[in-house]
Formats: sequence, structure tokens, C-alpha cells
Amino acid sequence: MDDLRFPSFSLEGRCAFVTGASRGIGQALSLGLAGAGADLILAARSAETLEVTAEAVRARGRKARVLAMDVSDVASVRGGFAELGWTNGAGIDILINNAGTEEVCPSDDVREVLWDRIVDTNLKGAFFCAQEAHRIMRARGGGAIVNVCSLTSGVGVPTAVPYGASKSGLLGMTRALAAEWAPDGVRVNAIGPGYFRTELTEVFYQDDAWAAAMQAKIPAGRFGRMDDLLGAVVFLCSDASAYVTGQLLYIDGGFMASI
Repeated sequence: MDDLRFPSFSLEGRCAFVTGASRGIGQALSLGLAGAGADLILAARSAETLEVTAEAVRARGRKARVLAMDVSDVASVRGGFAELGWTNGAGIDILINNAGTEEVCPSDDVREVLWDRIVDTNLKGAFFCAQEAHRIMRARGGGAIVNVCSLTSGVGVPTAVPYGASKSGLLGMTRALAAEWAPDGVRVNAIGPGYFRTELTEVFYQDDAWAAAMQAKIPAGRFGRMDDLLGAVVFLCSDASAYVTGQLLYIDGGFMASI
């Protein structure tokens, strides 16, 4: 046991690319990665909306670059990665596929435009971002990709069929890419946030009866706080998880374990 090494959770010297980084979970994860030592590339559809996140990253002593990119548009994804212009061995070590959208709708009322908007953002966009990142990481000897899944990756939720389909697909993609890219040193994992109050989900929390009933189902007795997500993501991006790939880690206060 003399060769046993304590794992490092430090991300010092690494560059992380985060999609959907202007608000909510993406913003929180960006700041958490910066706190662990990473520099950031922050992506969203509008570069202007990213400036608050970028300034907060810089206030933590890390570099931040903003990038306007629509993940639902493959040409925009490829153009965004190309715009970064990797030179002198520079590149990304971490990709957080966080960009996502959701809209509840009875299944009989789902129209093609709604299906395409949700699936193209949550699933197709994540794949093509991962594809671009893999090419860079493979050339650099490895990296870590973390996909932001959902409780709906594992359970069915009425009126959320397009969203659940996209997040279930994202879990399948996580496992398949992990198996394919492990020889390249690229690890692919996922987190499954439980009930977190964000701008995207705020409409649900406005219903006091819904909020009370849902909170009662969570063994931890509370909804998630953004800082509850940070340790898991830093772990999955660091050398501490060097032998972990193809996994989904629920961060849900015990919700999935209790149903």
C-alpha cells in the first residue's frame, strides 16, 4: 500500500467549456469549476448574457471567455468551436453539456416544433458539442465530459414527454460515448439534478400546493441548493474520478432512492 496516492480534486491549469452558462445551473457550475482552479469558456446563445458569469469567474482569479453559440444548430456549434482557434497546444480539458430547455404539455398537444426545440437543444446539441470536444481532448491525451441529465432520465413524468425523451436519450448517449471514448482517455459521465429552483423551473414553484407536495417526497426534506451540485461536478471533472466513466450521479436529496 506504499504506492497509494490521495486523489486530487484540483482543476488548476485546466480549461472548462460550459454550455448554457448565463444563468441557473450552468452559471453555478461555472463558478464551482472556477473555484476548483479551472479557467472557463462560457457559451450561450447571446454573448451579452454571459458577462455576469464571466465577471464572477474573473473575480475568483480565473480566466473567462464568452462565446455566442446556439447548441441546437450544428453549424453554430461547429463554428463556435472553430472560432476559439486552438493554438500552441491550447484546448479544453472539460466539457459541461448543460444547455437545455423544457416545456410541459399534454402529449396529445405536442407539436413538431415543440419536440424539435426541446430534443435539438437537450440531446442533439449535447452530442455535437461532445463530438467537437472529443476531437480536441483526444489530441491532448484525454479529458472529462459531464452531461446534465435529469430525474426524467430514470422516471416518467406526465406532460414532459419531449423533455423526458431528450434526457433519457442523454443518459444513453453518456453510456455509449463512455464506452467508445475510454481508450482515448476521455471520460463521459452525467449528473441528475433533483428539484432545484431555477429560472427555467420557477413556474412550478409558484404553485404552493405543488411545492409542498413535492418537498414532502424528498427524504432530505428540502429542495436542492446550487452549491449542492458543485462537489459532484468537480469530482467528475478531476483526477479523483480517473476510473469513473459512463455513470449517472443523482443529486436529489434521496428522491430517486425512495420511489
